[in-house]
Amino acid sequence: MTKIIQWINDLTGFSNNTIEKLLNSIAIILFLWIVRLIVIKIVRKKVSDLQTRYKWQKNSVYFTVFFGILLISRVWFQGIQYFTTYFGLLSAGLAIALKDVIESMVGWAFILWRNLFTVGDRIQIGDYKGDIVDIRLFKFTILEIGNWVDADQSTGRLMDIPNNMIFTHVLANYSKGFEFIWNEIPILVTFESDWKKAKSILNEIVNKKVDHLSASAEEKIKSANKKFLISYQKFSPTVYTSIKDSGVMLTLRYLIEPRKRRNSEQSIMEEILSEFSKYDNIDFAYPTRRIYNNLSEAKNLNKP
Repeated sequence: MTKIIQWINDLTGFSNNTIEKLLNSIAIILFLWIVRLIVIKIVRKKVSDLQTRYKWQKNSVYFTVFFGILLISRVWFQGIQYFTTYFGLLSAGLAIALKDVIESMVGWAFILWRNLFTVGDRIQIGDYKGDIVDIRLFKFTILEIGNWVDADQSTGRLMDIPNNMIFTHVLANYSKGFEFIWNEIPILVTFESDWKKAKSILNEIVNKKVDHLSASAEEKIKSANKKFLISYQKFSPTVYTSIKDSGVMLTLRYLIEPRKRRNSEQSIMEEILSEFSKYDNIDFAYPTRRIYNNLSEAKNLNKP
């Protein structure tokens, strides 16, 4: 060891004390790196769940860096008082120069502490929506949904979002708590259509397609009520009636898992098209122009 230190001293001109600290620092880094590799290898053999593997892999990096900084600091700084003074001055300078970076680090800690979201969750923060695919010290990554693609389908873009956005923007999590969303499909039929028959058909279709989810949703709401005040009383699908300029609006409303919204709409709409085609007295409405003859079409209020 003495010969190595002397050789490095001759090569670089560093003092023996500095060289010894450098070698100790390198030894610490190698030791922690090897320990992390062993841990990850064991986890990959013992754990089959991908999300659990991911958490072990990410958390092992954080612990390795933390203990590495702690141990190397003890090597380079003699005396806790001097280290505390130095660290305090350094922290104050960094807090001013790297405000956004520090906020993102605090945001990362807050995300983990409050369990705001985890990998696999679907969220919306500000104008950005997507599925969480990675959470890091300074940012998290989402696989974008929506934008130019309809019905919350993936666009294929990965978006890196700084962690400090959680303090300045509203965060919506599709996957936490209730785990279901309400979806609505508006169907407009003409005034001349048999809207009662149309509504009956729609009720049959929506109940056949998604009513099985109501029991699951009710169980989820009971579980969520332990943490949140959610007061839904009705979970089964329904069809609401309203009047619009071009006809009678029949709105299907039902619970669905967020990632299945588009497929459910497609299945329901295909069934509606198939069923409505069987009836001559049910027609879809759309904007039209109509000439109204008051003499022949007006209701005569004076008739008995």
